Amino acid sequence: MLPVLLDLKFIKIYTYGIFLVLGFFWSTFILWRNIRLTSYKEEEVFDGLFLSIASGLFFGRLVYVVLNFDKFGFDFFKFILVNGYPGFSIWGVLFGLFLSLYLFFSSKKVNFFAAIDYFMTPLFIAAVFGKLGSFFSGAEVGEKTNFILKTKYLGFDGFRHLTPLYEGLVFIAIAFLAQKVLLEIRKEKYFPGFLFYLSLWYFSLTYFVFDKIKANHLYFQGYSFNRVVSAILLLTITVYFIYYFRSSVIEFLKKYGQKITKKIHLGAKGKTGERKK
Repeated sequence: MLPVLLDLKFIKIYTYGIFLVLGFFWSTFILWRNIRLTSYKEEEVFDGLFLSIASGLFFGRLVYVVLNFDKFGFDFFKFILVNGYPGFSIWGVLFGLFLSLYLFFSSKKVNFFAAIDYFMTPLFIAAVFGKLGSFFSGAEVGEKTNFILKTKYLGFDGFRHLTPLYEGLVFIAIAFLAQKVLLEIRKEKYFPGFLFYLSLWYFSLTYFVFDKIKANHLYFQGYSFNRVVSAILLLTITVYFIYYFRSSVIEFLKKYGQKITKKIHLGAKGKTGERKK
């Protein structure tokens, strides 16, 4: 792992920071391309983006500090000195980001659920670079493993899972899927906000699955905070999707059930005919 990409003595260029910058530029570029498909004003959208980033960082830091209050207390300097006392909550970041965008779009009389779908692919693009940066810099560490895919982290014993790399690869696939779903929404095949809920579901599933093979956890009452929040969102959104698509599910079950019933009847008639012979 390479925490410092380049040491120029008078300044250090950190690997994770480089990936965050790349993630910011690529995600904003994708957002710009998506917004060009709409009638939204680009300057308003990017104003909302920058406000939401600031809000996300604040809430992400706040949640982390609250859950580690024994280490931070009411020390304001520990709160703002991220380099000396690192740590953010990803769910705190997302909460602050979405809350800020909701308030911003509401103030501009813009439908939040119609606009937020255009932010989902850029969000996953940013997550990809964030996870790759975490892997190459060693910011996130996996659990010990004997699996064929493994690596060593500086300061940690034994071979470890490539957890952030796995998550980054999953987010790449989800980013492509999200863009396809966005185009389907524009064709009115899905309702506005569908991609927002679907993205939260995928994000929750990814964090729920891979949280078990991470070494460092953010705990709440003895439980992994990320895993608990992910499980709650997974269940909630799954129930919502089942309810929303219940007519399609019922129709599918009816058709499938009729086919099975016909096969059973045909099989029963065939056996009856054989007995009569």
